[in-house]
Amino acid sequence: MGRARGPGPPTRRASPHTGRTEYYNDPTAPEANTLIPASSLLVVDDDGAILLQRRRDTGQWALPGGAQDIGEPAAQRGVRVQPADLDQCDIHPSMRQQIGDYLAGTYPYLG
Repeated sequence: MGRARGPGPPTRRASPHTGRTEYYNDPTAPEANTLIPASSLLVVDDDGAILLQRRRDTGQWALPGGAQDIGEPAAQRGVRVQPADLDQCDIHPSMRQQIGDYLAGTYPYLG
């Protein structure tokens, strides 16, 4: 317990609010038709707690980042949970892989 899970099977999640579908490791995904510059951060405090935020579009927990609204502080929706608590959170497989890479000491994940 406390280890983030690997990427697992292909994931397709439709956002109930934006009409957007996220594809991860899915060979049947359509070609991209837009490009939105975005990034995420893996923030860890001195006790090893990882900063996560709850996504408004899917309700999943994620690393802070992406395309933020002007003036929106990242910490507003974020919480700090210990790695042992991660299995209790609904986290997208791509985020889970990045956290797993960090916990395994194979970071930074650039992919």
